[in-house]
Amino acid sequence: MTHYTLQQHSILDRVQVRQATEADTADVMNLLTKTAQWLHSQGSTQWNSLLSGEDVHGTSKAIIRGDVFVFHEGSTLAAMVMLLQQPSPWDIDLWGDEGHDSSIYVHRLAINRDYAGSELGSSVMKWVENGITFTGKHQIRLDCIEQNMRLFTFYSSLGYTHRGIKNGFHLFEKLRR
Repeated sequence: MTHYTLQQHSILDRVQVRQATEADTADVMNLLTKTAQWLHSQGSTQWNSLLSGEDVHGTSKAIIRGDVFVFHEGSTLAAMVMLLQQPSPWDIDLWGDEGHDSSIYVHRLAINRDYAGSELGSSVMKWVENGITFTGKHQIRLDCIEQNMRLFTFYSSLGYTHRGIKNGFHLFEKLRR
């Protein structure tokens, strides 16, 4: 299991945060699939593998490892995020050999479309920065597909430093406070 300290148990005064359990797997996969469907409707191919039932990020295994966190408002799954303390092969390919020991990797940030425009996405990212701590980890890394300028703008607006483009993906990094 992932070792962490939860500093904040809720965001936006109404959305509760906790580590996902195996019982959350179906809801998490449903949210990811719905997000992929929405992305597809917007002309994006991002996360298209989910539409054919393939999860290249191994979300079910990540839940078992303790790397997935869920955000609920009542019984509604409002959002989820995967936080890896150890880089995946994907992360190593994008980032090279440096900085992994001190980094947390953000993957699969997904927001329930019913919460679009509610600042939930930025609140989740602020929680990633300040609401949870991992021993020895003082920077956050993430990537987004090069063509998704909305995400580029989103991460830039949150103070993430653009570290370049590799293999068609923008790389972002931010030191934790």
